[in-house]
Amino acid sequence: MAAPKRGRSSSAQSKPGRSLALILIAIVALTGGMFLSGHTTPRLGIDLAGGTSITLEAKADQGSAINKANMDTAVDIMNRRVNGLGVSEAEVQTQGDRNIIVNIPKGTNSKEARDQVGTTAKLYFRPVLAQEATGAAAATPSPSASASGSSSASPSPSTSESATTGEKATSSSSPSASATTQGRAASDALKADPTPSGSASPSASASPSASPSAPTAAEAKLQAAYTALDCSKQTQRNKAGDGVKPEDATVGCGEIGGVWYKYLLGPAAVAGTEVDEAQAVYDTQTAAGWQVTMDFNKSGAKKFADITGQLAQNTQPQNEFGIVLDGQVVSSPTVSQSITGGQAQISGSFTQEEAQSLANMLSYGALPLSFKEETVTTVTAALGTDQLHAGLLAGAIGLALVIVYLVFYYRGLSLVAIASLLVSGILTYVLMALLGPAIGFALNLPAVCGAIVAIGITADSFIVYFERIRDEIREGRSLRPAVERAWPRARRTILVSDFVSFLAAAVLFIVTVGKVQGFAFTLGLTTVLDVVVVFFFTKPLMTLLARRPFFASGNKWSGLDPKSLGAKAPLRRTRRPAPVETKEA
Repeated sequence: MAAPKRGRSSSAQSKPGRSLALILIAIVALTGGMFLSGHTTPRLGIDLAGGTSITLEAKADQGSAINKANMDTAVDIMNRRVNGLGVSEAEVQTQGDRNIIVNIPKGTNSKEARDQVGTTAKLYFRPVLAQEATGAAAATPSPSASASGSSSASPSPSTSESATTGEKATSSSSPSASATTQGRAASDALKADPTPSGSASPSASASPSASPSAPTAAEAKLQAAYTALDCSKQTQRNKAGDGVKPEDATVGCGEIGGVWYKYLLGPAAVAGTEVDEAQAVYDTQTAAGWQVTMDFNKSGAKKFADITGQLAQNTQPQNEFGIVLDGQVVSSPTVSQSITGGQAQISGSFTQEEAQSLANMLSYGALPLSFKEETVTTVTAALGTDQLHAGLLAGAIGLALVIVYLVFYYRGLSLVAIASLLVSGILTYVLMALLGPAIGFALNLPAVCGAIVAIGITADSFIVYFERIRDEIREGRSLRPAVERAWPRARRTILVSDFVSFLAAAVLFIVTVGKVQGFAFTLGLTTVLDVVVVFFFTKPLMTLLARRPFFASGNKWSGLDPKSLGAKAPLRRTRRPAPVETKEA
């Protein structure tokens, strides 16, 4: 029976060319994917590329307490709002017990993000009681055709349960009506019951000859506010609906085809918190274009069915409901039938961006607290560029010092370490460039620091392996068996070391927020790549070089000279002498 061979590795180690070919193919494939995607550089964070930082302060004026639960909910909603705009590496986090910091990188529509993230009011569905154009547009006849949808106000969408039922017509209010006529129309609308009843006609353009009962003080005040409101003026638009409770009627402004309209709105029928989900979808079956679908929760579905059933029996414009966010009517679709089942859709002349913007407002519009914009700070691209150059310079200095040390101490063996560092650097760069569009990863200054720290971690793995090989040579073994015998011992040490580093990076990524996560993510990524490079590049390359005369002969410039390492005499296999029996005298 033949004795098993000792000192031999597995067949995989006898074919190192396969491992080298595999990792080179992976590098070529990833690099090709990077160029094909068009993202040849990593996406930069706000501290490197510039951007906008917004500080919001919570206010206890909406009936909700300022506590950790409400603040965390607000952070989650704001984060989803920003993500809904396609923003990458936007940071939304609490600061103290009543402030929220929102960092928006450069390259994003910061104005749109500020409008959506910093929105202080809640979202409500209110029945429209009256509507008319304001400003210079009020002196021109209203167009008879339906207007097209827009992201700030969608006048033309219609609401139905499954398909579009028709587009909204323009307001029937006479554009040349006097203030007195406006006041009478508003008064009639306030007194009209939204639920249809016999001969009652709750039209906003009620005849001035009607003889309504005397308005109450609240109705008179609201009537005066509606009459005096000029939505073409920004100062008046910003104040419309301030401090109004959900159960009260109010006024609001909305833009229709570039023209500002003022609205008289009834009490809130449905709150934005009762919308489970809203999505922008493209209708390919009826060629209706982009639409917004809404799903209500159980209570919201019942309320929505009740209000749409009432509005469907009214005349224009009181068959509309206004979607009101921050005092502004972002959409006012018409209703032609009662919508049951908890699902509805808003259709009209939407573009994709307009439909997505409205869907974001419906999905993420209900904040548990109101917020005041305290400060807005802009980080210039010049400052970010300076910080990026400083980080890259620090990395280059660190890499140069590591290479100098390797060359000085390991001599020819340092070529393996430098080649491995080069492969690790290429993989890290390509993956960072690909992860930008894939998962929204953006390189910030802490992430650059993580990459610099990874240089030392990667070099440490090579050093562990090299020292194990040199230990075997000191024991009197030649290079080829020393390379194979050193690998199992070095492998265990490398895996344990990298596991500890990866575990620390994972914990840091989970328990921290903001930019520290960039450091943790980069550290974890480079640690995983270190294992890949050592197993599939460094070890196979070392196996191949051990067969070359320059290294195998122990040249003094190879870094593996047995004499300079203080090696013992070569190990030789000798037969053990037979035991000698001793006899007693």
